[in-house]
Amino acid sequence: MSLFLGDTAPDFRAVTTEGIINFHQYLGNSWGILLSHPADYTPVCTTEIGRTAQLSNAFKSRNVKVLVVSVDNIEDHYGWANDINRLSQTEIDFPLIADQERKVAGLYDMIHPNASSTATVRSVFIIDPDKKIRLTLTYPASTGRNFDEILRVIDELQKIPEANAS
Repeated sequence: MSLFLGDTAPDFRAVTTEGIINFHQYLGNSWGILLSHPADYTPVCTTEIGRTAQLSNAFKSRNVKVLVVSVDNIEDHYGWANDINRLSQTEIDFPLIADQERKVAGLYDMIHPNASSTATVRSVFIIDPDKKIRLTLTYPASTGRNFDEILRVIDELQKIPEANAS
């Protein structure tokens, strides 16, 4: 399934480190950023989530809620979150989605068979308050994301009148 800019972001129900969430309900009237990670406990994923947590106030000041998805289980997520907090000297304050059955990964086309048949690529989805997809980025699993660029894009998108209609 291909998702395009302007499409309604697929809703889902998922087990997370903050309990079970319904995606659209979790976002409410906020913007959202959905980030996928290939696996727990990998160096790039660990530093990226640590950086995301360090930028928590920057996301909150922009009315953006963060969600992270990985195909690992919830027990691993709890241990991994503790490692991230310790290594990055921060506190994760957003849900980590356990997607062992790859339901979210499938809805958002995060598994690219030419890269891996089981692990997600590094996807970024920015979703506006109307649940419309406003940005998609896809990085290979080995490459980290540029969060300064992601914040810059959020700032630009929030200037667009139709993206702020809510």
